[in-house]
Amino acid sequence: MTDPALALTTRVQQALADAFGPQWREADPVIRPANKRQSDADFQANAAMALAKQLGRPPREIAQDVADQIAPDDGLIASVEVAGPGFLNLTLRTEWIAAAATHQLADDRLGIPTPGREIVVVDYSSVNAAKEMLVHHLRTTVVGDALARTLQALGHDVIRQNHLGDWGTAFGMLIEHLLEVGEDSDEAKLLETDPNAFYQAARAKFDASDKAEPAGSAGDFATRARKRVATLQSGDAESLRLWDKIMAFTRTYINRVYAELGVLLTDDDIRGESSYNDELAGVCDELEAQGIAVLSDGALCVFSDEFIGRDDKPVPLIVRKSDGGYGYATTDLATIRHRSLDLHADRALYVVGAPQNLHFRMVWAAADRAGWIKGTEPIHVQIGNVVGADGKILRTRSGDVVSLQSLVDDALARAAEVVAQSRPDLDEETRATIAHQVGIGAIKYADLSVSHDSGYTFDLDRMLALQGNTGPYLQYATARIRSILGRADAVDPDGPILLVEPAERALALRLLDFGGVVAEVGESLEPHRLAAYLYDVATTFTAFYEHCPVLKAEDAATRDSRLALCALTGRVLVTGLGLLGIESPDQM
Repeated sequence: MTDPALALTTRVQQALADAFGPQWREADPVIRPANKRQSDADFQANAAMALAKQLGRPPREIAQDVADQIAPDDGLIASVEVAGPGFLNLTLRTEWIAAAATHQLADDRLGIPTPGREIVVVDYSSVNAAKEMLVHHLRTTVVGDALARTLQALGHDVIRQNHLGDWGTAFGMLIEHLLEVGEDSDEAKLLETDPNAFYQAARAKFDASDKAEPAGSAGDFATRARKRVATLQSGDAESLRLWDKIMAFTRTYINRVYAELGVLLTDDDIRGESSYNDELAGVCDELEAQGIAVLSDGALCVFSDEFIGRDDKPVPLIVRKSDGGYGYATTDLATIRHRSLDLHADRALYVVGAPQNLHFRMVWAAADRAGWIKGTEPIHVQIGNVVGADGKILRTRSGDVVSLQSLVDDALARAAEVVAQSRPDLDEETRATIAHQVGIGAIKYADLSVSHDSGYTFDLDRMLALQGNTGPYLQYATARIRSILGRADAVDPDGPILLVEPAERALALRLLDFGGVVAEVGESLEPHRLAAYLYDVATTFTAFYEHCPVLKAEDAATRDSRLALCALTGRVLVTGLGLLGIESPDQM
């Protein structure tokens, strides 16, 4: 066992059972890292505080009884002391840390546990077809990808799903516009190179014709677009052919963006709104038959008492519009039913903007009432905004929301400048590769280093800094370690790691937390915890390297041990960054 918190949990639980009886063996000892400003201990156990009321005794007395059962220990704990109102300060034996670090070095999984296999659906990115990806798609894409990678590393069966907006009224005008400009025209090619331009042209034509009078002249386009929606939804072969052509352009565009970002989504992961089209009528019929949905002003709605509006009346979830059309609610009901009853997901993660929270809760409540959620926990991983220096959503000078591609282009251009200045000795191709890794890593880490439900400021100067809590700082740490190892003889992958200096011990102890942190992210669904851990590892490594000579160590055993510690640090950093979807350059 290499996870110190887990080892201490087992040991303190045994002490609780020895002190108060076997019924307390499963009690949570509440192991936490010690506050270094108050104690030199490694960890703190707070079980006595929680058990005081149940046992009817003062916490300090309980803590002392537990401490008496721990000392003398069998090789894990060097010292235990009662502190404050009843905390237990625990210090691990340095020999145990060294042995655990040596074991971790030889472990291909680096201590990452397999806590139990789950089927987890991760719904992320979810862009709109035939439209450009905008700044708000950055976070849903990057956070979702990091969660999918982490959950897969923990041994779960991860089903990635890209819930594309690929159906509905917009496609009527898109198809008609495509027919007017010609399927092989330069304008049609905009669907692949600049989808927003094609969409905006179609929208402008639709709006203009919709307002024109008399109907039947300039208004023909809007009329044809509306009719096209009906023929598309009815399964008309020609409409479906044109729809498929637009979707082919869309797939080419989003795959290019995903490849540049290093995102794992593929065409096989696309599960768009269109895939549920044939189920929507049945969804409405079943809800109505069960008495869950009722007609209200011509629309079919679900009313739930837990969702009350400002008028103190239930907020309607419209599952069929008064004109017979279906909206997001209907599709999302079919989606959660599929993920629960067909895919048998244990968890279904929706990595979507925070403003959609009420909508999802209403949908899931309705689906649960209908019996469509069985053994599945739907979870909204709420995503905050990316903002500019003024605290507002990033927009261009013309007022449009900034495109994702423009952010990526700016980051790559700035990264190229940084790499050119810092490594003029490298050839152009190598610098370009490093610049891409650094630029993408910078924007990903800036996103993933903050809580996913809070916003952050897009500041390229800060993101690309080689100092501070940034992606390039962590990437530089991995490149530095590779350089050290490259200048040394072969490193024994089995160690042993010997810990003499405090900086060695501190680094080894922090590395042992890796598996526990990854497991925590798999439960909390908060990638920023892994980012914070990796930054802490990098800064702890810097302190180690400053205080402990590696290549010029005083003897061979110390040198080999420190090289092994460098190798373990490098593997933890590279693996951890990989779980965040960030590459580690060989040199910087």
